[in-house]
Amino acid sequence: MNKGRAPADSRRADYEAGKLAKRIRRQAGEAIADFGMIGEGERVMVCLSGGKDSYGLLDVLLSLQQKSPVKFELIAVNLDQRQPGFPQRVLPEYLASRGVPFRIVEQDTYSVVKRLIPEGKTMCSLCSRLRRGALYRVAGELGATRIALGHHRDDILATFFLNLFHGGKLKAMPAKLLSDDRRHVVIRPLAYVAEEDLIEYARARAFPLIPCTLCGSQENLQRKAVSELLRQWRRQHPGRIESILRALTAVSPSHLLDRKLFDFAALKPVFAPGKELGEPLFAE
Repeated sequence: MNKGRAPADSRRADYEAGKLAKRIRRQAGEAIADFGMIGEGERVMVCLSGGKDSYGLLDVLLSLQQKSPVKFELIAVNLDQRQPGFPQRVLPEYLASRGVPFRIVEQDTYSVVKRLIPEGKTMCSLCSRLRRGALYRVAGELGATRIALGHHRDDILATFFLNLFHGGKLKAMPAKLLSDDRRHVVIRPLAYVAEEDLIEYARARAFPLIPCTLCGSQENLQRKAVSELLRQWRRQHPGRIESILRALTAVSPSHLLDRKLFDFAALKPVFAPGKELGEPLFAE
């Protein structure tokens, strides 16, 4: 009996992997279309860190590039932050095997962050600013019209709750962003994709993952606590995460309290014909 089981198990695994790949490609395609992320002739710089998310992003964009009626270029860029023990050959060899044009940019942000951030304090803010500046510079040098990042649905929701709980703001992570100097457009094609799917996708595709020894090694991050909360909700309350994401696409400014988004002071009652005075209909 066991002799016939292995091929059946293998076929089942292949079937599930195929379903997963189709789902991720569909969700990425929907996000790209919904937010107008990539147009004809765009040159998309894919930021590749060596983690599951950026590998998944590149893989999905390569697949969509082959099938899309819209023609666009891809170039992968890795920022080598000079972290100790970083395996420098992994990404070049992988990208060469996939036939992807790439550039490896060396910039010692690791030492800067270690020098400026006290032991035990979170490094993410400074590290992100340094990386962003370097990537914007490289995008200009390459003539890239889009900068693609691998943030997924759970990153967006975690950012929303971090701002809600700790920043006092209703603010998430946009799927498409114009940089402050208005020179660069940042896109997040995985905005609708669940992290758990990307974990399974990385396993199925056997990406040569490179762990982060800077931000990823910190255990005291509020983001980790929020991410664990989201995981608990996903397990205990199916559909809640999807509902929260939908809520971010269906905002009603008149039912919040931000006076900059809605002119509450200008609200006046109006009276409909045939109504007695004192029976106002309030227009919003």
